[in-house]
Amino acid sequence: MKMTRIPMLSLTVALYATAALAQHAHTGGTMSGGLGSGMGHSTGSSKTTSSGSTHQPTVNDILTKNPAISSKIQTLTGMPASQACTGFKNLGQCVAAAHISKNLRISFDCLKSDMTGTAPQGTSCPAGTGTKSMSLGKAIQTLDPTADQKAESKKGQTEAKQDMKSAGV
Repeated sequence: MKMTRIPMLSLTVALYATAALAQHAHTGGTMSGGLGSGMGHSTGSSKTTSSGSTHQPTVNDILTKNPAISSKIQTLTGMPASQACTGFKNLGQCVAAAHISKNLRISFDCLKSDMTGTAPQGTSCPAGTGTKSMSLGKAIQTLDPTADQKAESKKGQTEAKQDMKSAGV
């Protein structure tokens, strides 16, 4: 009889400890959610949400609430920020692409098309532009083979981070 009590007691303690640790880990995950990067605007809590609603603002929400970053994007691209950023995964990608387009003097529409995998709108982009989505570096390499894609990508991302920080995004 005593021999069965020890394993049962051990099992009970183990199950209780597992449940307590699981609750603790869950709480820690949602509390750190507000610390997502500015480039991605991702939060830990939105990743664990299984329903369709998240508390994460969309790119258009951010642009509407922040005229400073909207104005910067419009200045760099020559088009309204909401139109320029349509299709990008996050605002950081859009701002970085806008800077790179300006720095390398390549068409923002072509760069956007290659990054988002969407056909360009009435521009003179190279054949095959927008047929599949690609990374920022690969898009730079495709549109300007002579450019140092690693350096230009890093420069554009740094400029985007600075703009977003100064705009309070």
